[in-house]
Amino acid sequence: MMSAQRKMWTMMWSRRCLSRRRNLSSMMFYSFEGKAPTIKNSAFIAPSANLIGDVIIGDRSSVWYNCTLRGDVNKIEIGNETNIQDNTVIHVRSSELNEEPSPTKIGDQVTVGHGAILHACELHDSSFVGMGAILLDFSIVESQAMVAAGALITSGTVVKSGELWAGRPARKLRDLTLDERDFIYQSALSYADFAHRHLTYSHPTTPQTHLEEE
Repeated sequence: MMSAQRKMWTMMWSRRCLSRRRNLSSMMFYSFEGKAPTIKNSAFIAPSANLIGDVIIGDRSSVWYNCTLRGDVNKIEIGNETNIQDNTVIHVRSSELNEEPSPTKIGDQVTVGHGAILHACELHDSSFVGMGAILLDFSIVESQAMVAAGALITSGTVVKSGELWAGRPARKLRDLTLDERDFIYQSALSYADFAHRHLTYSHPTTPQTHLEEE
């Protein structure tokens, strides 16, 4: 059942979404070989983010400033209430160069921290990737699992549900505490709120200037 807080957010987002189209022309969306990004009206896409090709963004999700999501040779799919934080890069794997193709799939209520790099990997619902982490081809982060900031998840690695992985290359550090599991959920809800506020109140402006006192 949807909580009262989430119901309130949903109503507020719905009102705002009616007028959000005015901002889309300033955002950096690119088609590639006939495929273009598909974005729910309730999603927040920062004006400086770049979305290219076959990219799908779900309800109340957010892609923050200076992110690049390049779905040129395969699909990038992002679920609902997921946040992709500033300076993150997401790409995919094609069948060219004799590679096995792989999209990047990110579920619902996922947090991807600032400056992460995700390549042809899979993040299940309610997972968490810390700032500056790198996830390589065919890696999987299961639901209620956490990748620490700066970690390197090598190709084909599976981070199991309830585990915390850290290091370069990353290894299992320990099991998550109940507080850490709750933090994953709260992080997604908080960023859904941040996204609504940016969608509502953020707009281009000129900086305020002050004369230096003599």
